[in-house]
Amino acid sequence: MAAKKSPKPRPEEFRSEALAQALEKQDVAAVALALRHGNTVVPLLRAGVRDNPLDGGEVWTFRDPNTGDVALLLFSDAKNKPANLPPGVGIYSPQWLQQFLTQHRETITTVFLDIAGPHPMQASPDELLKALG
Repeated sequence: MAAKKSPKPRPEEFRSEALAQALEKQDVAAVALALRHGNTVVPLLRAGVRDNPLDGGEVWTFRDPNTGDVALLLFSDAKNKPANLPPGVGIYSPQWLQQFLTQHRETITTVFLDIAGPHPMQASPDELLKALG
């Protein structure tokens, strides 16, 4: 008997409508609410194994070659991820984001939301952790 493959995620699953609307309005409170209660699209260096729920993949971060500063990029929609980033994306929960930022708080210096638009925003990891708390 052949193993049943998991269905491919639909494109709309890699989108947070609440985050997209909050970024469009540049409403910091609404962005915090969207991050606290919704999922976020994250670029992946390596995608997780589909049939292993414990393998979430490897998150891609940007290290500025001049300063060494590390940025985490988050997106409201996978379509907003620039093509020059690794092709994989994952969609992660607010709990994951809080845990990831806490774990890497000494390394990550800034977080960009929809860095290439249409409505970019930037925050520090501490600001986002306060919003998620």
